[in-house]
Amino acid sequence: MRRIVMDDPSNSRVDLGKGKSAQKAHHTWFRGDHCNYIPKDSDLLTVDGVKRFVIGSLAPEKPCIDPQTKIVAFGSCFAANITKWLSRRKFNVLTSKDGDSAETYLVRCGEGMVNSFVIRQQFEWALTGKVFSEPLWHGYDAEEFGYDEQIRNLTQKLFSSADVFIITLGLSEIWYDEVTGGVFWRAVPQDKHDPSRHKFRVSSVDENRDNLIAIVKLIRQVRPEAKIIFTLSPIPLVATFRDAPCIVANSVSKAILRTAVDEVIRSMPSDEIYYWPSYEIVREVFWSPWRERRHVEDAVLDFIMMMFEEVWCTGTEARMSLTQAWVNACAASKMIPRVLPDAIEKQKIARLETFFLRDERRDGIAAGMIVDRMREVAKADPTGPLARWMDQKFGRTDFVAAE
Repeated sequence: MRRIVMDDPSNSRVDLGKGKSAQKAHHTWFRGDHCNYIPKDSDLLTVDGVKRFVIGSLAPEKPCIDPQTKIVAFGSCFAANITKWLSRRKFNVLTSKDGDSAETYLVRCGEGMVNSFVIRQQFEWALTGKVFSEPLWHGYDAEEFGYDEQIRNLTQKLFSSADVFIITLGLSEIWYDEVTGGVFWRAVPQDKHDPSRHKFRVSSVDENRDNLIAIVKLIRQVRPEAKIIFTLSPIPLVATFRDAPCIVANSVSKAILRTAVDEVIRSMPSDEIYYWPSYEIVREVFWSPWRERRHVEDAVLDFIMMMFEEVWCTGTEARMSLTQAWVNACAASKMIPRVLPDAIEKQKIARLETFFLRDERRDGIAAGMIVDRMREVAKADPTGPLARWMDQKFGRTDFVAAE
């Protein structure tokens, strides 16, 4: 048995041997220029912890999306959350449903383009005029989307004017035409299914990496300076067509895509290609972020997009503070009592007293995030019941220092 235990950044303990006869040795290891340790649970219970341990070096040098920046966002279903949020916040999302490009497939069915093959098809069709010999594209009601030249021109115009591309990947399971190799948007409509040629398989890391590289190169032909942000949808498969449990198949599907994105970004370090870790924030930070295992809680989505604005955007007034978004998301995902955000906003002192009496029997970790939000509310209403109670409980010095 050999076990390495990381005690601190400069040392590790190595346990050698078996059972009761285990021996201990200490060594100092060379760890290169970058050594980022896995965070503790307590490290991820703050907004700053998410910034440091999940986003970190994935952020751009400075925010670069303002209300005039032209944004194209599409891909898997999670892309719809990004588009809706940025549109509501008055950013210039060219793929919003009420924009000039409403007739393009990117808008009509953009969040249905769930794999990298079909995303590549849109770029090839729009920018090179490539058409496919069979009907691969079908809408939500299995209606056939053809290769309409007017829509192609609209899509080409869309791609040729974008400053930022946000492309969300969803799954690596694909249905394809064995005769031509063409990949469908989703599955094959029941009345079009031909078992002799329509097949299912799991695509590989190499295939997805090659698709993403092709997409980047096509974008660079028309928008050399555009920023490209890849995201991975945290939404799991609703079903798998493999003979495997859906949970297991989903894990594989996401791992293939995440690996492909990472390989592309590492192979093109100076190409303004980025990854936004919405997948990791949902999966690794929040304890119970789901509704029926299929939909992310709205408050968690709000926090992810608030954080995206914090990191990427400039020129607008925040919808709420990051601390408020964080507390709301923690409550929605059962990390703290669900009643706490409302208790703070409405200054319900009795409920807050109950929480702090209980929390003081623990490490006080959860209390930290609550106090930060209470400070904000108290600052906005310095003569209200919350400010007076905080003065009594924490002392006025603590309150004023936070301002």
